[in-house]
Amino acid sequence: MRRIHADLLLILAAVIWGVAFVFQKTAMAHVGPLLFVAARSTVAMLALTPLAIREGREAPDQFPRGLLSIAALAGLAFFLGAALQQVGIVTATATNAGFLTALYVVITPFLVWIVMRRAPAWIVWPAVVMSFVGVWLLGGGTIGSFAHGDLLVAISAFFWAAHVVIVAQATRHARPVTFSAIQFAVVAVLGLTGALLSEPISLTALAAAWREIAYVGLLSSALTFTLLAIAMKYTPPTEAAIIVSSETLFAALAAYMLLGERLSLAGWCGAGLILMAVLLVQTGPTIEQLLQRLRAK
Repeated sequence: MRRIHADLLLILAAVIWGVAFVFQKTAMAHVGPLLFVAARSTVAMLALTPLAIREGREAPDQFPRGLLSIAALAGLAFFLGAALQQVGIVTATATNAGFLTALYVVITPFLVWIVMRRAPAWIVWPAVVMSFVGVWLLGGGTIGSFAHGDLLVAISAFFWAAHVVIVAQATRHARPVTFSAIQFAVVAVLGLTGALLSEPISLTALAAAWREIAYVGLLSSALTFTLLAIAMKYTPPTEAAIIVSSETLFAALAAYMLLGERLSLAGWCGAGLILMAVLLVQTGPTIEQLLQRLRAK
């Protein structure tokens, strides 16, 4: 595969993820948030299981020790992020949800600092300021104008960041499909348990939301994972992260076209600052290397 083809796969993944926010929003007209999380994860798990079995047969080593526990931990982080995001999107717009979720990129370096004792690059700090100002503007210039759902989606970004850190630790096991299948199984069990305790369970409602469940479960979860696994072999991580972060723009575009959502001028300025903060964090190491070379000269 050529580099341009890998980049196109990453753009496709970003489009799928961006549009997924619209489907997550419309699904709430039929099912509860936790039931939706359980259903999408079950579909993703079922889609990945045959691939995981094949991966196990082709692997030269036995089932890695520790894979089950770290996949379960990742599933817990994924569930908390997905549940908060899904509950929040009941009242938050799909546009806001897309940009607020992207805050996980800014939060991740600080979790790495706590867990791995690796201090973030200096360039992360201005990104934090930009993201806070961006959130303030996205709320119309006052935090008080945020819907309760917006705050839940913003909090979910912490758990998405934790999920990134956990996944990074799991790469040493070299069983990415198996890892994801186990992870989604854990999310499905936790989501169904929460739904049984707090939401009405209806097969009729699930049937009404089958398009949303199929899209988010098959395309936004199972397919995009496969696209990333292929593309990351040919595209450097920094460039891949930048391309994938465009999902926020596709979320806003899809919400504009399909749901008729609109942002105020202040909201667009805030969204732009959040996106700039995300890009700054992702390109930080490259910028720092360039500055070091300039100082050396």
